[in-house]
Amino acid sequence: MASSVLVSATGCGKSSKKGKVYYLNFKPEQDAAWQELAAKYKDEKGVEVKVITAAEGTYEQTLATEMDKKDAPTLFQVNGPVGLAKWKDDCADMSDTEAYKNLTSSDFALKDGDKVLGIAYVIETYGLIYNKTLLQKYCDSDFATVKSIDDINSFEKLSTVANEIQANKDALGVKGAFSSPGMDSSSDWRFKTHLANLPIYFEYQADGIGDTDAIKGTYLDNYKSIWDLYITDTTCKPTELASKTGDESREEFTKGEAVFFQNGTWEYQNLKDAGLTDDDLGMLPIYVGAGDEAKQGLCTGTENYWCINEEASDADKKATKEFIDWCVTSDEGTTAMAEKMNFVIPFKGAKESSNVFVKIDQANTAAGKTPVSWNFPTMPSEEWKNGVGAALTQYAAGTGDWESVKKAFVDNWATEKSKAAK
Repeated sequence: MASSVLVSATGCGKSSKKGKVYYLNFKPEQDAAWQELAAKYKDEKGVEVKVITAAEGTYEQTLATEMDKKDAPTLFQVNGPVGLAKWKDDCADMSDTEAYKNLTSSDFALKDGDKVLGIAYVIETYGLIYNKTLLQKYCDSDFATVKSIDDINSFEKLSTVANEIQANKDALGVKGAFSSPGMDSSSDWRFKTHLANLPIYFEYQADGIGDTDAIKGTYLDNYKSIWDLYITDTTCKPTELASKTGDESREEFTKGEAVFFQNGTWEYQNLKDAGLTDDDLGMLPIYVGAGDEAKQGLCTGTENYWCINEEASDADKKATKEFIDWCVTSDEGTTAMAEKMNFVIPFKGAKESSNVFVKIDQANTAAGKTPVSWNFPTMPSEEWKNGVGAALTQYAAGTGDWESVKKAFVDNWATEKSKAAK
């Protein structure tokens, strides 16, 4: 695991009268902030809080292992209805929590009848992060067809820009238009999940549905178009992507070696820590040549739902409920979530985030653009994602074809949905 920090030496021991909290955190980029917040809570309330963070891409495996232990997590995460289906019997009712009562919409709760089994704790946004200076340098160049960043409002325009950056990378002082779309486990989720959301979203929109047991793959050619752009106009050879990591991709972007970096609001602090400022950063929608692109917004939603372990002791369940209530209602908690974690939280007492990507998303919505909703909580399983990721990697390396990607996407969807239904 990426991090395992015990806030108090007694945190792994037997429950005190006050109970204890063990939070298995999903987000490595927020580990330090959660450790700090847990320590503040211990100082203020005298309650032991342990935060362990799963390494990127390993949450489900880590959760399965930890839930089998005697001192299992009292607080964990599921990624929406599909995740809840797997862990439903382990989830305690949260309808009596202040966190639930303070949600800005009941849509942010996962319910089973009258029971509240999951509560969304963050709304996030992703798209194509770009370096303003480098992109403007392109627009000002003699070879640029697109002369204004504001004119990049379709896949056709994005493709033109990326191709011209790649063809003139030496003149621009970059290694590629896009930072490496690495398919190492620390990075592949950006493409087998977040990028894969686009063809799912447009199919759902066209068919007027919110889920399906049999995806048709109507927009897989669009998926291919954006993936081809990523693996062609990039900083490395497509054959190298299997081992390229998320850290490498971020570093290429922060060093000015690439103009675009597919990622989200959660990367804001990392980019700031690397020396970039709000004036350096922008975010475009991920255009794939589908829908009304002029009105397309960023991808905004959540797959992050807190659940409380039904098998925890009554004291530990009570302590855990009180901890999350404090996180989302207290000044200390809401400030930390807004400023340290750069979260937009769906609770009435939320603080405004200073995250520049959040502000861009809000401005787009105010201008009438439609956010692309997160549909990957409806993806059948982690196995389905892994199959898509493996097929994308093989296609990029030239050892597989696009038909294999389609098969992984469509056929494996039906197979995995069928398994989940049993």
